[in-house]
Amino acid sequence: RKVFLAVGIFSLFINLAMLNGPLFMLQVYDRVLTSQSKETLTFLTLLAIGILLFQSLVEIVRSNLLVRAGAQLDSELRGDTFGLSFDGKGAEHQMSSAQGLRDLDAVRNFLAGPGLIAIFDAPWTPIFLLIVFVIHPLLGILALTGALVILALAYLSELATREALKEAATAHRDSEYFVGTLQNNAESARSMGMVRNLQQRWQEHHEASLAWQSLASDRAARLNAAAKFARQVLQILALALGAWLALENQISAGAIVASSIIMGRALAPIEATIGQWKTFVQARQAYARLGQALKAEADTGVRTELPPPTGAYKLEDVFVRYDGVKEPVLKGVSLELKPGEVFGVIGPTGSGKSTLARLMIGAMKPTAGSVRLDGVELSDWVTREVGSHIGYLAQDIELLDGTVAENISRYGDHNSAAIVEAAKIAGAHEFILSLPNGYDTIIGDRGKLLSGGQRQRVGLARAIYGNCKVVVLDEPNANLDAIGEADLRRAIEALKKQGRTVVIVTHRPGVLPAVDRLAVMQAGAIASIGPRDEVLAAINKVNVPLARAPQAPKEARRAS
Repeated sequence: RKVFLAVGIFSLFINLAMLNGPLFMLQVYDRVLTSQSKETLTFLTLLAIGILLFQSLVEIVRSNLLVRAGAQLDSELRGDTFGLSFDGKGAEHQMSSAQGLRDLDAVRNFLAGPGLIAIFDAPWTPIFLLIVFVIHPLLGILALTGALVILALAYLSELATREALKEAATAHRDSEYFVGTLQNNAESARSMGMVRNLQQRWQEHHEASLAWQSLASDRAARLNAAAKFARQVLQILALALGAWLALENQISAGAIVASSIIMGRALAPIEATIGQWKTFVQARQAYARLGQALKAEADTGVRTELPPPTGAYKLEDVFVRYDGVKEPVLKGVSLELKPGEVFGVIGPTGSGKSTLARLMIGAMKPTAGSVRLDGVELSDWVTREVGSHIGYLAQDIELLDGTVAENISRYGDHNSAAIVEAAKIAGAHEFILSLPNGYDTIIGDRGKLLSGGQRQRVGLARAIYGNCKVVVLDEPNANLDAIGEADLRRAIEALKKQGRTVVIVTHRPGVLPAVDRLAVMQAGAIASIGPRDEVLAAINKVNVPLARAPQAPKEARRAS
């Protein structure tokens, strides 16, 4: 706001300097030509050039202020905006992982663009109109009429483009989300010949965005052309009316040109606003989305920092239902884990095992019921505080482009001892040393330079890195051979000795000897729970196949 105040003051001097041209012409016609004084002409010319130089310098300063205001806004908000995009709160305000950052870019670019400058210049339009009234009331009435016509066109531009621009933005977000999904599944799409079919689906979103943008642009172009035509007609009428008044000896010849220039200057900000209306609407929508999300974050207030968790879990009557699915994915799940316990979850595909894992790391909220960590509702923990105490290995190993060490350390402080210790526990130390640059080897996007088993081990090392008290492993042995499973069991035993709570979701029995208690999921509910040997004995005795539960839609699973 302080910057805007300074820009407003600079705009005052810039708009006063705009009178330089009209006054120069007025003096030349009314004084120089009548007095034939070359000295006066020289003095007026030097004075006018000096004012132009002053105006140019002030405009540079004003532009620099707005650019720096945008940079300052970005600096103050980018951390919060980035966090909102990935901590789950952004989703509550329809903000994708990158939408908040794009919105911040849109607001920052608008601050440094011509649209905001036109808004700062617009308040001086009445003053220029008043000066025209002073020259002659008839000229003032003509200028006022032209201003009202152009303002009406600006309002029509708002009505004509508002919905079209809103729909275009929505379609564009859908298109970008679809492209991001394809990038995550590019290899599968290419290998199964899906690219052409997926291209057609993407084109539907993209063409919808282009259609709405074209509609908004066509309407804005027509109204912009109408505004330009109205201003040019107004200038011609002003010259004609000025000439008629000069013939009637009501104004001087210099006043004809001066009034026309001042009138054009008065209407220029309004016309510029129409030309920048699309940018203005987009910035306004981005500002509203960003403001809503940041306000929701601010309303949570400052929370008291809680002590590190010990790893005690308690789930009470938990239900999870995805949009578009009739049956809940989880139905009345209740269980309790003690710190340092190794807990296994088995069951058929679609029985809710992975959903349960995501609940226990706070990646999603239950539709009903509660998930508590150390007696505190998991959603009440501050994400950045509890995140360092939770390790998670997903079914799809999501490694980032960077070095092995950076991925294991979660891109935090490079604690070499902790990195190597985590790798040794995960059974990854030996193969990491065999890489070209060891721990400093760059593994590429999604860890594409590593094999499936190697990615699994690095992901496990990342999950157990540091002093995290909870480790949730979703199918940790999916890409491991017999030797890898043996290493995994040893890693789990090591975590148990360290007093960490370990939750293992698995299909394969190779890792079950390491668990203390076992739960069997069936159709979204816990069919059996208890000590490992008792549960396995009961399953083998009954020998009843577990039913397949309804699975959430792909979009809902990805969103969660």
